[in-house]
Amino acid sequence: MWHTSEGEGRDIVFIHGWTMDHRDEMRTYEPIFALRSGWRRHYIDLPGMGRSPARSDIASMDDMLAAVVDIIQLEVKDRRFVIAGTSAGGYLARGVLARLGGRIDGVLLRAPLIVARDDLRDVDPVEPLLADASVLEPIPSQERERLGDILMQTAPYVAALRAKVGSVVSPANAMADEPFLSKIRDAPERYAFSFDVDAVPAVPCPSLIVTGRHDSSVGYRDAWRLVDKFTRSTFVVLDRAEHGLPIDQQDVFAALVNEWLDRIDEFQSFRQ
Repeated sequence: MWHTSEGEGRDIVFIHGWTMDHRDEMRTYEPIFALRSGWRRHYIDLPGMGRSPARSDIASMDDMLAAVVDIIQLEVKDRRFVIAGTSAGGYLARGVLARLGGRIDGVLLRAPLIVARDDLRDVDPVEPLLADASVLEPIPSQERERLGDILMQTAPYVAALRAKVGSVVSPANAMADEPFLSKIRDAPERYAFSFDVDAVPAVPCPSLIVTGRHDSSVGYRDAWRLVDKFTRSTFVVLDRAEHGLPIDQQDVFAALVNEWLDRIDEFQSFRQ
């Protein structure tokens, strides 16, 4: 499984979303860590995504989780670490917590997948909050289709969205092994863990759960059920945010992440 590590210090592992790759996580988090030392960041490409090829031994989300645990054991070894997951990567991060929770000092879930089955998610239909056809007119039709329904049709938001889709989303989608992934994604019994991922004791380490108020993929209300389980959690529902958050709210997101990292520093100092 392809992976790369940046920096030195305490270990933090990032898990990207379905059909994405490590570039989404690096684009989101590396600007934050450029101003913050003391962390060794581990970025992975899940099997069948990015630079990691499909594998014959992986046919379910359970198998994906086993592969993630293996790479953590290889790279982090027996050290304590922090885990961060986006979308389906957030689901996998909760799986890592179930498997290696005694070694985890912090959890970050960004637009997390909570309920694997699409038909059981608590999701609202979303319409553009601000509509301005003049902002969209200059965009070529093919690119316009890739951008989908644009939540905020303002020039700054559209520019930020185009930059993210062009540099991260479209390249990752193009590299994803769709036949391999669809065998898992399209089968509810394979896309969901075979075990209750939240049947773990209360999670006492500092956590951050960031959701989009206008996320039409996983919504935000399902994540609220984690608040009592994650007893040291900050739960955020961002207005003007969809599943791909942050789009034009990088400063807000960075402030939340930095505050979370501060809490981990504090937490770890009391463990020593």
